[in-house]
Amino acid sequence: MAAQRIAFYAPMKAPNHATPSGDRRMGRLLIQALEAGGARVEVASDFRSYDGKGDPDRQITLRDQGTALAETLIERYRALDKKDQPTAWFTYHLYHKAPDWLGAKVAQALDIPYLVAEASFAPKRAGGDWDIGHRAAAKAIAAADRVFCLTRLDMACVRPLIPTDHKLAFLPPFLDARPFADATADRREMARRFGLNPDQPWLLSVAMMRPGDKLASFKRLGTALERLQSMGRSDWQLLVIGDGPARQDVQAALAVVGDNVILPGTLPLDQLPVIYASCDLYLWPGVGEAYGMAYLEAQAAGLVVVAGNERGVPDVVRDGETGLLTTPGADDEFAMAIARLLDDGPLRHKLSDNARAFVANERTVAAATRQLLIAMGELGQ
Repeated sequence: MAAQRIAFYAPMKAPNHATPSGDRRMGRLLIQALEAGGARVEVASDFRSYDGKGDPDRQITLRDQGTALAETLIERYRALDKKDQPTAWFTYHLYHKAPDWLGAKVAQALDIPYLVAEASFAPKRAGGDWDIGHRAAAKAIAAADRVFCLTRLDMACVRPLIPTDHKLAFLPPFLDARPFADATADRREMARRFGLNPDQPWLLSVAMMRPGDKLASFKRLGTALERLQSMGRSDWQLLVIGDGPARQDVQAALAVVGDNVILPGTLPLDQLPVIYASCDLYLWPGVGEAYGMAYLEAQAAGLVVVAGNERGVPDVVRDGETGLLTTPGADDEFAMAIARLLDDGPLRHKLSDNARAFVANERTVAAATRQLLIAMGELGQ
C-alpha cells in the first residue's frame, strides 16, 4: 500500500462533518489505518447522500446530484498527471439510506479498484420507501472489488450480492486504544467531580440520548437496574456520560432507580479514558447496535462489559471472555449478569485482563492496517 493514493468517501457522514458520532469516528480511524500502511488519503467529497425519512423525491434528487458530482470528479482526476490520480477509491458505510452514487462510477472511469467498508444490505427494504437507495446500494456492493465487513451479520447480508467470496473480507471494528489502555484509575477525583461514593461499585454507560434504539436501550437499562435493586443489590451508582434530544425521556427511564444515577452530560473524548479506568462495570443493552465503539473503549481500559447479545455486539464483546452477553430484552438476565460480576471479584478481574488483551492484540489501528495491507496486496495494489 506504500505507493497508494486513495480517494476516500463516506456517503453517510463525511470525516470532516461538524457533528461527532461513532460513524464519523470510524471513518477517521479508517483513514488513519490506511495512512499507517503508507497510503496517501484524500477525502474525495463531503457530499451526503443520506435520506432519513424515506422520501423517494429526495432520493432522486440526491441520485442526480451524485451522478453529476461523479462526472465532475472524473474530469478533475483525469486532468491530473497520472502520478497524482487516485490508485483506488475507498467508500465507507453505504446502505439504503446513504447509497454511494460516486465511487463505482469514478473507479470504473479511472480503471482503479473500488473498495467498500461497512456495506449493509437489508432485503426487506426492497420495494419500500428507500427502494431507490436500496437498489443503488446493492449495485454498488456488487461492483466492488473488495467489501470489508465490520460485522458477521453484515457479511451474511451482503454475501448473496457478491459473485465470489474472495471479494469479502472481515475487518472488525477497531480504535486508537492507547489513551484507554494507558489510563490510570482516579477514584478520588471521580468521586469529587461527579459526587460518586468511593465505597460503592461504579457502573458506567456512555451513549447519545436520542429517540429510537438509544432510548430503547436506556429503557431496558432502567428496567434491568430496577430488577437488580429488587434482588437486594442497591449498593452501586450508575454514571451516564452523554446527552441529546431525548434527555428527559432518558431521565424518566432511569428514574426507577432513584438517586443511584448521575447524569453529568456529554464530555470530550479525551476525558473518557480515566472514567472508564475508574469504574467497575460497563453496561449497555445495545438495542439495534451496529457494533458500538464504546464497548471497545471500555475493554481497552480493562472495564468488563454487560450487553445484549444482538446484531454486531458479539463482534466486539466476547461472551464469557471479555464480558457477559445476555438475551435481548431479558431484563432479569441482564440484572443477574450485573449481580454476578459485582459478587465475583476474581471473575471480574479475569474478564478485565482478557478485555485489555483482546483490544490490544486484535482491535487496534495497527491490527486494522495489517488486514488492509493483506487485502490490498491480494488486489495487486
